Amino acid sequence: MVVEIRPARPEEMEEFYRVASTALVLPQGQLQGINPEWTLCAFEDGKLATAYGAWPLTMRFNGEGIPVAGVTFVGTLPIYRRRGYLRKITTRHFELLHEQEERSIAILYASMAAIYQRYGYAVVSTRNSYHVEPRFLQFALPVQVPGKFRELGSSDDEFGLLVDLYRRFRVNRIGYSHRARAMWEAGVLRHPPAGGLVVKVVYEEAGEPLGYTVYALEAPTTGPVPGQRLTIRDVIWLSASAYQAIWNYYAQMDLVGELVWDRVPSDDPLPHLLLEPRMLHTTSADGLLGRIIDIERALPKRPYPEEATLIFEVVDDLCPWNNGRWKLETSIAEASIKSTNEKPQLMIPISTLAMLVFGQINATEAVRMQRLDVLDPDVLPIWDKAMRTLYRPFCADFF
Repeated sequence: MVVEIRPARPEEMEEFYRVASTALVLPQGQLQGINPEWTLCAFEDGKLATAYGAWPLTMRFNGEGIPVAGVTFVGTLPIYRRRGYLRKITTRHFELLHEQEERSIAILYASMAAIYQRYGYAVVSTRNSYHVEPRFLQFALPVQVPGKFRELGSSDDEFGLLVDLYRRFRVNRIGYSHRARAMWEAGVLRHPPAGGLVVKVVYEEAGEPLGYTVYALEAPTTGPVPGQRLTIRDVIWLSASAYQAIWNYYAQMDLVGELVWDRVPSDDPLPHLLLEPRMLHTTSADGLLGRIIDIERALPKRPYPEEATLIFEVVDDLCPWNNGRWKLETSIAEASIKSTNEKPQLMIPISTLAMLVFGQINATEAVRMQRLDVLDPDVLPIWDKAMRTLYRPFCADFF
């Protein structure tokens, strides 16, 4: 048996998509667009056994845009499973990212988080979902909404308005992706379900755009009660009045029996504003998984809100260049990191470090969860302040 780890060739891409769709049980038409050079696959005796790809993405990293690898299309045909092919591919991919010195973080959405946590990934964001009847969208403390909505068309100018509002919204956030036009068209602006439609509306005050929302309406079902199903695809707001205006807009959907938003940030304000927040029927799931490929290059790229000196030790089975003791010096202006022989304050698994850097949990919480060992308890408040983020980590896109 001969096993080869390499990118798929152009003439092998049809088989690449077939393997991925079979492993993930997804229609093959949903899997498209990745370039052969962005793939890394396992071939057994010349047959494609495991598919694996990585989009070259840019992600907001606590307000800074950084290049990341968006891992996708991962799957092994059942007849080749339990042979360690995904581990071989993942290890090789991490080595390549380290050698190329460009993308020091990998991110993905997992069909099973357990698969990837074995490779040093961690759940670095939480994704909530709402299922609510529009009649329950009533605010405990309504604010004045002086503006109005208008429906957007399909011109480049109208598309540019969406892009501008999205860019302004994500500016200080962590986890949000930079959307190329292809990402818009495959995600928020993708075709509606059969028999349905997609609607884009922008909220303006005195002619100034302050938010938008995009949603899909499905054809109504028959029955004695309203049967339309409305699925929110995007909610962007730059002011409290814009946020409440968007939900007032949805509250007027009298023919909608079910309103669904399944990509909700964990710090979304709505549960704290409604008269009956339990009627959102909020559920939570893991969102992004993140993996720090290169500590030395990743951590200085992140803005920090405090001046601090953080000394820690890491053990990393898949990325040995991360092993050892590190000294991270942060300030509002810049950050730097170097290897050190100084006594560490914390002993941190590489996965827990990702959770701290993304702001999913802080160091004090990690100690309570036994996700790290603390050697100097006095430094925990310093770590908590230095790793603080303005917003909870989240990514509104699926890739």
